[in-house]
Amino acid sequence: MSPTLERDVGLVCDLVGENTQAGARTIVGIAGPPASGKSTLAESVVQALNRECRTAIPRAVLLPMDGYHLDNRVLESRGLLARKGAPETFNAFGFCEAVKALSDAKREAFHPKFDRQMDLAIANAIAIHPETPIVVVEGNYLLLEAAPWSSLKEVFAATVFVSPTLDELRDRLKQRWIKHGLDPDSAIHRVEGNDLPNAELVIGHSREADLMLNQNYTEFGVRYAY
Repeated sequence: MSPTLERDVGLVCDLVGENTQAGARTIVGIAGPPASGKSTLAESVVQALNRECRTAIPRAVLLPMDGYHLDNRVLESRGLLARKGAPETFNAFGFCEAVKALSDAKREAFHPKFDRQMDLAIANAIAIHPETPIVVVEGNYLLLEAAPWSSLKEVFAATVFVSPTLDELRDRLKQRWIKHGLDPDSAIHRVEGNDLPNAELVIGHSREADLMLNQNYTEFGVRYAY
C-alpha cells in the first residue's frame, strides 16, 4: 500500500470511528468522479476495518454503486449505451432505496455486483449480514444534489469525497481506454464525450463531504473507465 493510500485509509477509518454509534449500523459514503481512486480507497478501508475482526461475520462490507448499472440491452434500446456511467444509465431509484433499507438490519440483504470483464451486473452477489455493523457504499453520484441521489443525505453517518484535478482525470481516463484496446484518438473521443462530462457533473454538483481528499491518486486510481 502506498503512503498516500495508507494515510487516507487511516483518515477514513478515524472518521468511521468518530461516527459509529453502539447498536446502530454505520453507513459510510465514498464518492468521487470516475478514475478518482474512490474504489481502491473504499476497498482498502473495508480491508482495514476487517483486519482485527475475529468472527465469521465481517465488521465491514463494501457496496459499490456500479452493481446498479442498467443492462447493456436496456441502454442500447434507449440510445444510452455510449453514455454508460452517466446518472441516467443506473437504476438510481432502486439503488437509493436499497441503501436506505440498510439502516434496518433485521435480515440479510443481497445486492448486485458489477463484473467488469463480463460488462454486466450479477444479481445477489453481495451479501450483507444483519450483524455487520458497517457498510461502506462507493460510487460517483452518492453526494449528487439531485433526486433521487439527494435522498441519501440522511442515510450516511459519514461521507468522503475523492477528486484529483480534471487534468489528472483526463489523462488517467485516456490511459484506461487505451488499456482497454482503444487507439489514442478513440480514447480521447470517449473521454471527452462521456467520462469528463460525468466527472464535471460530480465535481460541480455534489454536496460537500465530511472528508475531502483532493490529492492526485496517481499510484492507484487507474483501473476502470466508469
